[in-house]
Amino acid sequence: MKKMIPILFITLLLSCQNKAQNKELNAKQNAVQMAAPVSVPSENGMERAYFASGCFWCVEAIYESVNGVSEVISGYAGGHTKYPTYESSNTGRTGHAEAVEVIYNPKIVNFSTLIDVYFASQNPTQVNGQGPDIGSQYRSIIFYQNNEQKSLILDKKEALSKKLGKPVAAEVYPFQKFWVAEDYHQDYERLHPNNSYIKNVSIPRLKRFQASMPEILKKNH
Repeated sequence: MKKMIPILFITLLLSCQNKAQNKELNAKQNAVQMAAPVSVPSENGMERAYFASGCFWCVEAIYESVNGVSEVISGYAGGHTKYPTYESSNTGRTGHAEAVEVIYNPKIVNFSTLIDVYFASQNPTQVNGQGPDIGSQYRSIIFYQNNEQKSLILDKKEALSKKLGKPVAAEVYPFQKFWVAEDYHQDYERLHPNNSYIKNVSIPRLKRFQASMPEILKKNH
């Protein structure tokens, strides 16, 4: 019995420490969700939008197939940690999700259509992941840069929820900062077409989206 007391004490101490750490992380994440949105200025007539929807390899390829989108960059957003990496985000403790930066011409494709692309290219009711990718780092988030974008996102989310008869999982966050992912993640689907994940997950997801919105695709897709 005496030997059990130190073990119980250590277990209780570790449990208290974990609870304190989780409380601190939750407080930091809540601050991110309550922050004022940061607006990214247009550059040479091009604007930027930010989305998280599972693996960024998949999402990058989807948005790059949309007419009016000039470039898509994979990275991390939505968390409280500075300088996230692929390894740290995979712990689920940075608050970040794998995300993409979509650089687009608003004269060809608007933000409203980009939201439609977002919902059409995923399982909108899946919580904390997409397909086989599970965890908070793969959760769905739409980022807004102003109140107009926020209202538009919320309206579309509510309409989709009513249509499906189920809650839509996507979180709605004020945009704060986008952290560009490591070089080897960029254009991953295009550069690694024979990768098993790309063949079995990314490409089928891309083709399902393209079949659902063929009218907005680039001619070479």
